[in-house]
Amino acid sequence: MKKIFAIIAIAASMFAVNAQAQNKSIAAAKSAVEKAFAATENAKQNTKTATWLKYGQALMDAYNAPAGNVWVGMSAQELQVLSAGERPTSETQVEVGGEPMLKQTYANKNYYFNQAGQLAVIEVTQPVVENALDKAVEAYAKAAELDPKGQKTKEIATALETINTKYTDEAYNAYTMGKYADASVLFEKAAKAAGTAPLSQIDTNAIYNAGHTAWAAQQFDRAKGSFEQCLKLGYLNKGETYAKLADIADRLGDKAAAKKYLEEGTAKFPESESLLIGLINYYISSGENAEQLFDLFKKAQAAEPNNASLYYVEGNARKQLKQDQEALAAYDKACQVNPNYEWGYIGKGIQLYDMAVDLQDKASQEMNDAKYMALMGEFEKALKGCIEPFEKGFELSSDPEVKRSIAEYLKNACFRFRSEGEEYQAKYDKYTAAASE
Repeated sequence: MKKIFAIIAIAASMFAVNAQAQNKSIAAAKSAVEKAFAATENAKQNTKTATWLKYGQALMDAYNAPAGNVWVGMSAQELQVLSAGERPTSETQVEVGGEPMLKQTYANKNYYFNQAGQLAVIEVTQPVVENALDKAVEAYAKAAELDPKGQKTKEIATALETINTKYTDEAYNAYTMGKYADASVLFEKAAKAAGTAPLSQIDTNAIYNAGHTAWAAQQFDRAKGSFEQCLKLGYLNKGETYAKLADIADRLGDKAAAKKYLEEGTAKFPESESLLIGLINYYISSGENAEQLFDLFKKAQAAEPNNASLYYVEGNARKQLKQDQEALAAYDKACQVNPNYEWGYIGKGIQLYDMAVDLQDKASQEMNDAKYMALMGEFEKALKGCIEPFEKGFELSSDPEVKRSIAEYLKNACFRFRSEGEEYQAKYDKYTAAASE
């Protein structure tokens, strides 16, 4: 028993020493910032590059002090080793971004571990210096001004690059926590740090993410500014920049601008699902002639006649607009252009299957026997017709999820025709097994 108490006493002693060491480190960081700041207000020292470099570094050290020697992705076991005995005051199960996590609470920070036991979010609750990164950017910018010969350019640029990374990490943390408005501001700050001389880089990813998170926070005016900047810089993100600008214009009541962005984007990125859906919704809600949409597809198809996906996308658009036969023709064209393009067959199979479901619904509401029989005949024709293209798509696809989805369709279709012969029974058995794999 004495031995157990002795171990507990030693552990408690170690924790006390380590807690004191942590507090001492934070106190030292704060003192260093105060001392360095005092030098920047001294008329004899604030004209020296070294003064501002020292202040910038002190601010960075103060920023890093609360989190300690940890990183996103480390395990709880690694944290125990590297935290020098520092222990959380509490542990609770929480939900972050829809994902269950273990929250470890400390005096000045919180750590969030995901289900894999990895550190996912570092949240500092008591910074040593408020807005330390903002002040560090200003300090390094001032250092650059006082370095006309560029003797410290590499050192300053490296520091600004580090600050850009810190802001980006914080922005992703805020995004993970569902704090979209905060994330947007942090991404803007990341872009600003990167653009500060002498680093002078354009962080298009940060600019785009600032817009995306502002859009998620429904701060549409701010989001618009970021996406317009992306447009000027040529950062189009496979058409998503156009799609977001169109959505923002629509939400702000500018239908003409929304249409302009959608058509310009689709002309450049005819395979973009976001732009396609936006255009379809626009034409449906506005009542305008949707053939303008297909003029864009014709131009893209003329420029890339061997691109089967352009015909597949056209088929999807016509399907959404209830142009059933035109959709089937587009999917057939995709298969003709590239006989090994699985999505042409899958698109045709889904189109026929959905047509069969619609016909069955209509038949169930039909009171006239002759009309009912006619509708059921069309239903069986469409349902039987989907089997061949689905089987071809199943054969060509290498994606297990896609194959399971196709198998589900085939299982349902073949069930209807099992009584017609062993062929359909065998297919039903095959795809029932495949759907459950």
